[in-house]
Amino acid sequence: MTGFAEDEFHAGLLYDQFPLTLAAGQRTEAVGPLFYDQQKDSEKIWAFPPFFSRTTDPDVEYREDDFLYPLLTYESYGQEYRWQFFELWSHAGGQQPDDNHVKRFTIFPFYFQQRSPDTNENYTALLPFYGHLQHRLFRDKIFFVMFPIYSETQKRDIVTDNYLYPFFHLRHGDGVSGWQFWPLVGNEHKDVTTQTNGFGDISMVGGYDKFFALWPIYFKSTINIGTNSMIRPRRGTGRYIKSTDNSGANGLETFLAVVPFYLQARSFSRDSTTVLWPFFSWIDERGKKYHEWQGPWPFVIFTRGEGKTTSRVWPLFSQSHNNELESDSYLWPIYTFRRTHSDPLDLQRTRIVFYLYENTVEKNTAMGVDKRRVDAWPFFTYHRDFNGNRRLQILAPVEPAVPDNRGIERNWSPLWSLWVSENNPQSGASRQSFLWNLYRHESTPTSRKCSLLFGLFQYQSDSDTKWLRLFYIPVIKTHPKTGRLADL
Repeated sequence: MTGFAEDEFHAGLLYDQFPLTLAAGQRTEAVGPLFYDQQKDSEKIWAFPPFFSRTTDPDVEYREDDFLYPLLTYESYGQEYRWQFFELWSHAGGQQPDDNHVKRFTIFPFYFQQRSPDTNENYTALLPFYGHLQHRLFRDKIFFVMFPIYSETQKRDIVTDNYLYPFFHLRHGDGVSGWQFWPLVGNEHKDVTTQTNGFGDISMVGGYDKFFALWPIYFKSTINIGTNSMIRPRRGTGRYIKSTDNSGANGLETFLAVVPFYLQARSFSRDSTTVLWPFFSWIDERGKKYHEWQGPWPFVIFTRGEGKTTSRVWPLFSQSHNNELESDSYLWPIYTFRRTHSDPLDLQRTRIVFYLYENTVEKNTAMGVDKRRVDAWPFFTYHRDFNGNRRLQILAPVEPAVPDNRGIERNWSPLWSLWVSENNPQSGASRQSFLWNLYRHESTPTSRKCSLLFGLFQYQSDSDTKWLRLFYIPVIKTHPKTGRLADL
């Protein structure tokens, strides 16, 4: 950007048009925060905040429409699309990997429908009367009649028949057999089985035994039966040692609970004992190389060992760290600090009283660059990206709680952005706007521009000329190098 056109019209906050500061593109704003149109690279946005916005990017065949976001949204990517009213109503369709064009319609949680050229993929369900579903609600298949009287669910090869859900069920498949009469008693067993991966290799899948009575008072389980690192008690010590007469990888694990009096978990890599659950626990994490004492949880915790160190007397103070994670708090929630360090990521977050103040710094240790975000609810939000681009917005009543939410940024942020300041260090461009361009200032390394009071005052300069407009009438135009008046 080397200068400004003399015939540009500026009447902010009624109307203004200007180049983007942090990226290549153009933006038009009108009627304060109630309309804008923006073109950035191949992406275009036009919006009437907060009622409607449309985002399109023909390069990737993408489109998104928001109606009173997040009330009603529409998204399409290529041939796939989705309408959504909160999470209660949705209509979706598009081409699947097998080239079938599938359409879904949902009124959650009462009606589910899918239609496909492959009729084997079709389903209809009207809760609670009758229906079946496929690959929905975390199950491969679901069938029900007068739910909860009867339903059948399948996950992989295991089938569960429910009668008067959740009170009675029968389970079978893939070496599994079980039943329950909840909450009185239940039992389930799985044999040791094998599976073949995509390379044709056969691996062992451990078995298990599970039993409960008077749920959740008594529960007992043994899992990973038949796998490596089996454990057995060492005589006279109550400790466990490795057995070598099994194959596999996971290791036997046992669990016993008589809630709330006593809980016990044992494995080759971990032992834990809890008395008066959940308050008093002792944990020996041999695999992670630390010991932990909790009592009463979650208020007092002390952990020592190579893998982790924790000292907590909540809410007075808490200090915890290992090789990759660090977590500290003092007079929680007045001050909290979290850090994750795993090259090339180094992420640090400091908070004071939840979202009242938050400072997040993310570093890329391989590239030697970082980005930062600072929020002070509800006063401002500040961003600096990896390229050094900076943006400050005043006010910010929602953004600190939902950071980097594009729907909020498109549809709601313009309504309360009383002051916006942007700076691009690579191009040298910057802009400041107050009250939706009632005052506006832009600059580049070779030019300056200022507009005030609906454009009644406008000043502009570049490498060739300086000029001034009052009430939209040019009154002064000079050559900076000579200082002489130019033709108006």
